[in-house]
Amino acid sequence: MKRNQSGFTLIEIAIVLVIIGLLLGGVLKGQELINSAKVKNLATDFKNIPIYVYGYQDKFRALPGDDPRAESHVSSTHAGNGNGMIDGEWDENTGEAYYFWEHVRLAGLAAGPTTGNLLPTNSVGGDIGIQSAGISASAPIATMTGTYVICSKGILGKFAKQMDIQMDDGVPNTGSMRATTGTTGIGMTAATGVLEDAITYTVCMGV
Repeated sequence: MKRNQSGFTLIEIAIVLVIIGLLLGGVLKGQELINSAKVKNLATDFKNIPIYVYGYQDKFRALPGDDPRAESHVSSTHAGNGNGMIDGEWDENTGEAYYFWEHVRLAGLAAGPTTGNLLPTNSVGGDIGIQSAGISASAPIATMTGTYVICSKGILGKFAKQMDIQMDDGVPNTGSMRATTGTTGIGMTAATGVLEDAITYTVCMGV
């Protein structure tokens, strides 16, 4: 008497393996698209902020944050000193670098609150800010050049590397865009070598 054999045929196993391969490929591709979108959003912040500066200057012949006539221009009670610089540190909650955000929002150039906490955050939840570069010692990352420096905090190394390749020279301690493991203030030291994917960095760019 013949017994019925149970189990999967080679064709069935092959079909299952193909399906698993397609699912894994879809997951990896989806993750790649998500990562690309994050990098694009983070890069957009660096591109938009200079537009706010130049838009405000075109409209009022003054720098946002530094505008001495901010009350008449945009109904702000936080006028600047008019010295032609965005004074203060990029991540402070006072001073011209902070009220930069109030001025550009009241001018209709940027979205966001005009009262309460004004400092915006990037797509990964880190603070974003701008200040005048001033002398090298007062720049967020020492030796950076440019009229202004824009900084964005809490960016994973894998995203920071892609941004540097897209927007600068691909090296974290040279060029206009630099990365540091520091998180606040001025005079931070740029990272050297290859950035680590899973470590968060503060990325700054001179414009």
